[in-house]
Amino acid sequence: MSNLPATYAQSGVNIEAGNELVRRIKPHAQRTRTPGVLSGIGGFGALFQHDFSNYVEPILVSSTDGVGTKLKIAFDLGRHDTVGRDLVAMCVNDLICLGAKPLFFLDYFATGKLSPDDAENVVKGIADGCVEAGCALIGGETAELPGFYAPGEYDLAGFTVGVVDKPKIIDGSKVEVGDAIIGLASSGLHSNGYSLARKILEPLGYHFHSAELGAKIGESLLEPTRIYVEPVLSLLENVEVRAIANITGGGFYENIPRALPENTRAQISRGSWPVSPLFSLIEERGKVEEREMFTTFNMGIGMVAVVAREDVSAAISHLQSHNIEAFEIGRIIEHPGAAEVELV
Repeated sequence: MSNLPATYAQSGVNIEAGNELVRRIKPHAQRTRTPGVLSGIGGFGALFQHDFSNYVEPILVSSTDGVGTKLKIAFDLGRHDTVGRDLVAMCVNDLICLGAKPLFFLDYFATGKLSPDDAENVVKGIADGCVEAGCALIGGETAELPGFYAPGEYDLAGFTVGVVDKPKIIDGSKVEVGDAIIGLASSGLHSNGYSLARKILEPLGYHFHSAELGAKIGESLLEPTRIYVEPVLSLLENVEVRAIANITGGGFYENIPRALPENTRAQISRGSWPVSPLFSLIEERGKVEEREMFTTFNMGIGMVAVVAREDVSAAISHLQSHNIEAFEIGRIIEHPGAAEVELV
């Protein structure tokens, strides 16, 4: 055993690499800055002062999430500039289900050995997502944990806070039998179901160019989660939206009932929207049953909104004007007991 004094660097933690990363990410955080930001990256805490003067009764709304095993594909392909957008999307898309506007975002990045290049690419993606969502990246944590992760791997978590006026909270209480269900197109798998997708598609190789997809499998799987903040918040200003559900883990069967009152059922019409070939490839290659597909994946619908039947055309037109494909995919029917989903 050496008689030389032990150092933190010898244990595998490179403080200078962490400092270098902070220097690199400050410009990315700066471009997300909004009027409420009072402090920059690097302090013990982040300060944010929002102008609540236009709110009757402002309510803060929070959400946290991660990217999951989609990260494994980023590791395998050596591409780290998209998963940050996924991280932001998974958090802010939950906020808007309550009608809330995202205000700020924080991230947690943990790895065994810090690569400033890879970490900067991740944070760049986070900043890109924050800009699109209209919220500020005001802080975060980078943790170097030697021996905890496999070489070249990391994990991500995100945290966001938003605000909604209490009279405008969307809680599903106004949903009525006969209301229509609008589906907002997803950009792919988003960030759910990747453990199953990888099990089925990994043997083909992520660099395999699929004729069904018209692209390499890995590229299709890494397509970032769509951020619905701007189009949905704009929709709320123009149409009465009675419920919103983010189609994340649990797919249709788990998420839509979360937004509905008891004694109702969401009746979803098969074939009322185009399903991406990526889902068909997974279903056929893995011989996955239909219910399992709709429980595990979003099946091409990343978010649903419930509106009165007379508002369907206006809602779809408004979303399409904001570059979101939207379809009438079902209706609300009466059903005793807990809210459910039925495919017809």
